[in-house]
Amino acid sequence: MSLLNMLPPDLLPLDALLLVLTAGFTSLMTATLGIGGGVLLLVIMAQLVPIAALIPVHGLVQLGSNANRAIMTRQHIDWSLSRRFLIGAAIGAGVASLLVVQLPLEVIQLAVGGFILWMIWGPKPAAQVLTPLKTLFAGGLTTFFSMFVGATGPLVAAFVHRHSHDKMQTVATFAATMTGQHLLKGVVFSVVGFSFADWLPLIVTMVLSGMLGTWVGLNLLHKVSSVWFNRLFRIVVTLLALRLLWQAGETLLPRLLG
Repeated sequence: MSLLNMLPPDLLPLDALLLVLTAGFTSLMTATLGIGGGVLLLVIMAQLVPIAALIPVHGLVQLGSNANRAIMTRQHIDWSLSRRFLIGAAIGAGVASLLVVQLPLEVIQLAVGGFILWMIWGPKPAAQVLTPLKTLFAGGLTTFFSMFVGATGPLVAAFVHRHSHDKMQTVATFAATMTGQHLLKGVVFSVVGFSFADWLPLIVTMVLSGMLGTWVGLNLLHKVSSVWFNRLFRIVVTLLALRLLWQAGETLLPRLLG
């Protein structure tokens, strides 16, 4: 079977190649800087992937990326924190499964674009050490919202980063919690009827690219200054999020004015 025949419907070969390269780069970014890759991947995928498939496909790719990073750093994971977080995540996923429906495409564009702009420019939740009960609540809340806006990694980071003692434990614990959250997301979207079959070859290829990016990123973990990268990241993500809002407005405004 030709590789072209394995591509999802309505996805151009060059777009698929760009997605594979982006998956590797964003995994490298998260492994090196600790955060941000999932948001960047989401906003680039939103320009190329049909909006109806955006959040479930992004979630499965992130599952592979985070699981690989968690395996590579497993000796540094704070398992007690991860267990409490994921108990709450399971509750949040269960509630979301009752509410997730096929939203209008422009609503998804507005939600993703608006959420990304808020994550980049809005007030950040204070990083803090949480009690076991609050950790459970954080897992439930962020998992619930991830079903609708995709990349809640920065929120999860704010809840869990201060529990870790060094950069390696921070990266490892974050990877473990996000692995569980994306796994639950995949289960929920499967239950509500999303078919991953057409997307699996591309998802597997993006995950393999992410594995390479993670390996390179972990080896750069103590060598890279994040100052210049964070500035470029904010500019690029902002422009792409604004494009999503513009696309949604092109659909919604004629309806409102008509």
